Amino acid sequence: MAVYAIGDIHGFSGQLDRALRLVEADGGADAPVVFLGDYTDRGPDSRGVLDRLIEGREAGRPWRFVQGNHDRMFLNFVTTGEQHDANIESRKSWLNAALGGPATLGSYGLGGEPMFLLSANGGWETLASYEVDPDRVMSGQELIGAAAEAIPDAHIRFLSDLELWVEHDDLLFVHAGLRPGIPLEQQVEDDLIWIRQGWLDDTRDHGRLVVHGHTALEHPAHHGNRVNMDGGAGYGRPLVPAVFENGEVFTLTEQGRAPLRPETG
Repeated sequence: MAVYAIGDIHGFSGQLDRALRLVEADGGADAPVVFLGDYTDRGPDSRGVLDRLIEGREAGRPWRFVQGNHDRMFLNFVTTGEQHDANIESRKSWLNAALGGPATLGSYGLGGEPMFLLSANGGWETLASYEVDPDRVMSGQELIGAAAEAIPDAHIRFLSDLELWVEHDDLLFVHAGLRPGIPLEQQVEDDLIWIRQGWLDDTRDHGRLVVHGHTALEHPAHHGNRVNMDGGAGYGRPLVPAVFENGEVFTLTEQGRAPLRPETG
């Protein structure tokens, strides 16, 4: 049975709409789709992305949703006020434009310019104030409260219910990857949504083909033991869906299926 995958969306709802049209054209309205996380941040319409995904789930579409690191950061900010993640080596705040928090908040009417303290909090970039407009400057606590009011409960529930992995026949879908050599049930969340080192250069057979995102490329790529579906939509490149069927992988284009074969050399 064919299954479809869509990589990191990062708030680009127009790209999501296009990807879903390609999936439906290939597999019909009831095609099973696994979304690989990072639905929010950087793009202009994180709210619209979550609306579309929730609408599809509530309409009974056979869709599964994996948690990405950006989804966890967004959820943590809204629910606990936490703006950092220990996995960010640069110690940037989620509210730094490079990570995309302001763009996400902007889709809920809270776009703004953050000002940071760099020497406080052990060197972590810490929000000092957030200028929504010249007449509306918020403290960190005020911004947390405003976000809690602006973001629908349905979005919080959706982000809270995301899965860490999805198994489908001989495929394993996960956001970032696996810690090689460790059984799936013993994998830790931080690796599943953040890992790069020790994973991207590992060529061993993981027992099944691992389909992931997280590490942006110019286009999805098949590495033999894994398929990286993050084609860089978060940086303005097209969101490219793929279909997995009978051991083969195809990306979907306006002209139909295009084989995605393992890279050599």
